[in-house]
Amino acid sequence: MSKDLTKKAAEMLLNGATLLSEPCPYCSGVRVMKEGHALCINCGREPEKKEIPTETKHQTEKTSIEMILGKKLSELSKELEQEANHEKQQQILKSINSIIETVEKLKINQTPKKQS
Repeated sequence: MSKDLTKKAAEMLLNGATLLSEPCPYCSGVRVMKEGHALCINCGREPEKKEIPTETKHQTEKTSIEMILGKKLSELSKELEQEANHEKQQQILKSINSIIETVEKLKINQTPKKQS
């Protein structure tokens, strides 16, 4: 395993690439994939290019957004529980309400549209 391949794979991972569960078909090494570009960390071969459907990308992005919003809701809930100042409590509640509305809008937009 060369240092250049390891460095390239690390850069890909830092920029959003994922480790593939399937090993390299040539050497059984670990592969990293980003935007359809697969790289074997062991031999450096790029055996295949997989197209990622646009719909899947959008679903992943939305799921990621929902996860972030869920974390924010959790943080705000803890903050609200500890806050004694009534005005600050109201501000936190407005933020929580805004996040809940955003999550609901995301869920509506993710619902598959029926074809007529």
